[in-house]
Amino acid sequence: MTTFGYPVFLRLEQVPVLVVGAGAVAARKVAGLATAGAAVRVVARQIGAELDRGQVDELHQRPYEPGDLDGVRLVVTATGDPAVDAAVAADATAAGIWVNAADQPADCTFILPAVARNGPLTIAVSTDGASPALARRVRDRAAELLTDDVVALAGDLAVRRAAVQAVGGSTEDVDWSELIDPVVPPPDGLHSGA
Repeated sequence: MTTFGYPVFLRLEQVPVLVVGAGAVAARKVAGLATAGAAVRVVARQIGAELDRGQVDELHQRPYEPGDLDGVRLVVTATGDPAVDAAVAADATAAGIWVNAADQPADCTFILPAVARNGPLTIAVSTDGASPALARRVRDRAAELLTDDVVALAGDLAVRRAAVQAVGGSTEDVDWSELIDPVVPPPDGLHSGA
């Protein structure tokens, strides 16, 4: 059984998220959250040059305080200080808030996969916290599948799915392999199915 065994994609538009830390790692987390539309609040003792302040809704240069959790729905702590990150994670977990402590899977209630995107397609790869470097390598190989033809196919399939749903049908019962296989050939002996 995996520790982080239930992958999900979150809708974060205007969701208040706290990031504790503002160095290079925290800056990458902020960038991903901002791209997803989150309302990002950053609390850090020092603000690194890597942080794009334009991606931050609130910026507080000071130590973390438990009250910083008020009103947030997700927390990422990336201070580089394991004791601080563990304390933030413990506070968030006690408050029932999902938390990611960078490079400390034992203090996480969720982990962040290695991600590749092209248009509406997203590939996310996780090693259950065992090796982010391996996850990035597998992600990079998988990202080779995200060609412009595959993106165009995703758009075409979205239109076709909407047409099926518009007449009350279920897209779960449709075999899409005839459209998918020419663009994304299945592994030997398989077909893409629904």
